[in-house]
Amino acid sequence: MLRWASRWIAAIGFVATGACAQPAAPAEPSDAMTRALQRASDAVVGVLVQAVDDARSASTLGLARQGSGVVISDDGLVLTIGYLILEAEQVQIVTDDARIVPARVIAYDLASGFGLVRALVPLKLDPAPMGQAMQVATDDLLMVASGGAGGAISAARLLSRRGFSGYWEYHIDGALFTSPPRRDHSGAGLFNQRGELVGIGSLFVTDALGRDAPRTAGNMFVPIDLLAPILPELMARGSSQQSHRAWLGVNCIDQGNVVKVVRISEDSPADVAGLEAGDTIVRIDGVPVQTLEALWKTLWKTPPAERAVVIDILRDGQPQTVTVQAVDRAKTLRRPRGV
Repeated sequence: MLRWASRWIAAIGFVATGACAQPAAPAEPSDAMTRALQRASDAVVGVLVQAVDDARSASTLGLARQGSGVVISDDGLVLTIGYLILEAEQVQIVTDDARIVPARVIAYDLASGFGLVRALVPLKLDPAPMGQAMQVATDDLLMVASGGAGGAISAARLLSRRGFSGYWEYHIDGALFTSPPRRDHSGAGLFNQRGELVGIGSLFVTDALGRDAPRTAGNMFVPIDLLAPILPELMARGSSQQSHRAWLGVNCIDQGNVVKVVRISEDSPADVAGLEAGDTIVRIDGVPVQTLEALWKTLWKTPPAERAVVIDILRDGQPQTVTVQAVDRAKTLRRPRGV
């Protein structure tokens, strides 16, 4: 696949103005920029995953998954988005020249959302240099690169940087929101103009400009800044200490200062305790919550992970109190036989 920086610069030039994107004249890249971006895109690979047959995540993610990852070390360590390798039985890395290389899972981190795999044979690819997401300015021109046989590059701009709360008991600070959107975002690399990795692709979103701004389609990237503080833990233990925290098994949304339960995971602590879709969560452990961020941070604030969590709800307008025996999410994940 041809991946020259000149094609990247010319592909999409735009500046965000409210909910619209206006064309902008592309700039001619310097030789140094061309080399840096070429090296960055060459470090992006495809990631193919087959999950274990009884994976709990199969209902939402399927058993066969594909996305991208970025080579970050000379010994074949690849950084990807964690949900791709969740409950993985088999992992393969696909290079631009169509080599299929077996790999093994090194880490899956619930707190950050990162996943790490290592190639079992040499990839012979130079790693991408690390950048700093916090140094990316709003409206900066960036490169998004996916890998594997169908990999592609495109230009994007940073529209906003803010905390992100997922309905599936997930929150990170400093998430990067870019546009235009890519559908092949899972594990894709986000690079600055120096070819430095600043984010790993996670989601397609419709609020890239912010919740109170006009609806704008885009992607959410996990900032690379979250990796350095936890990388030693990931390499040594397969997850960060922050990942070992209370889990309920609820999917929630927040609207108009109200937190609503929209789905309960089967056989989860919330399911056993009797929480139901449609319940409104008013308080958790006595603390009022009106947003997902407040809900998840309050849930995780008190150790240990395996404990009783008291939740005050409204069901059909009537107040009720439910006690949920939370568990450590990492202990519920299926693993390959023999592991």
